[in-house]
Amino acid sequence: MSERLRIGVVGLGKMGLSHFAMVNPHPLTDTLACDQPGFITDVLSKNIAAPVVKGFDALMADEALQAVVIATPSKLHAPMVRTALERGLHVFCEKPFCLDWTDSVALADLAEEKGLVNRVGYHYRHVGAFAELKRIVDSGALGRITHVIAEAYGPVVLRSKRATWRTDKTEGGGCLYDYAAHPLNLLNWYFGTPKQVMGSDLGHVFSQETDDQVMSTMRFDNGPVAQLSVNWSDESHRKMSTKITIMGTKGRAYADRQECQVYLREEDENLPDYGKGWSVKYTTELTQDEWFYLRGEEYSAQIARFVEAAIAGKDEAQENTFRSAAETDRTMAMIIENAETGHPVGEAPTPVKPEPRKRGWLRR
Repeated sequence: MSERLRIGVVGLGKMGLSHFAMVNPHPLTDTLACDQPGFITDVLSKNIAAPVVKGFDALMADEALQAVVIATPSKLHAPMVRTALERGLHVFCEKPFCLDWTDSVALADLAEEKGLVNRVGYHYRHVGAFAELKRIVDSGALGRITHVIAEAYGPVVLRSKRATWRTDKTEGGGCLYDYAAHPLNLLNWYFGTPKQVMGSDLGHVFSQETDDQVMSTMRFDNGPVAQLSVNWSDESHRKMSTKITIMGTKGRAYADRQECQVYLREEDENLPDYGKGWSVKYTTELTQDEWFYLRGEEYSAQIARFVEAAIAGKDEAQENTFRSAAETDRTMAMIIENAETGHPVGEAPTPVKPEPRKRGWLRR
């Protein structure tokens, strides 16, 4: 086991530079920056101490390399991840994982076969309030889950303009892959892959070539019906706002970036830290401090834990793996197929019958 990790950050755009800014000062890493030859690599090579590698192939030729962070346009994820895995490297890939969910499954298989640490950047799983919601759902204190609402809104595309890779369906995947992927990944975390998807609409607001808003209805095993509502052309939000509401037979719960609100009809022994009625816990009290902190608890956590797992050479936590990301890619493929054909995708789960009423005297 190495005491340090030689790691390359591939793709120096918005998220790539953000990841590089966190990986580079990590006390256990020797970091290389990598992008295609051009303005960015020229500027960085003159202004940072870390090596700047021009081109992915040149980075792969580094025999001492142990891991990579891939933050390139989405269409490049599958071939780059495959090359890195075949080279024997641990891989952290930005979301969305792959635009074709079958690639996601194949890469999950390959990473597991080689025993390599593999993570995808769904950082909301590291937000205290969303993790708490997962604990609440698993406790059973909400009873049988019946109705779920998953939302995300923000100001990304606010006027008609020239397309970028992010708004090109063949490169970035549009609002579905860039925005809706986050609440969908949380739904997958809580309930798995939906059995059936229906009523999907990939709508345009300002963009002509891709979707700006996403709506869909999903049915899961054991009864939950989830409604997805996402719009990245919403100027009323200063930045991305993601929220999940879950309703069950014994209560309801709500979580966003700031807090987790819970209402229980009665106290539940499986959730002793919540009483009857309303309770609120804030992300600040639900978040564990990371020993390495640079930019937000969730971003720092995902990088720190990937580095630690890669140095150890094994992933005991199994957080945000390729396998879980493939589940989200599969869900998005179901939404696309449903939106294009107008027909439900998948088979409806077996309806869950309500509990029978207890017999008693009828009273007027």
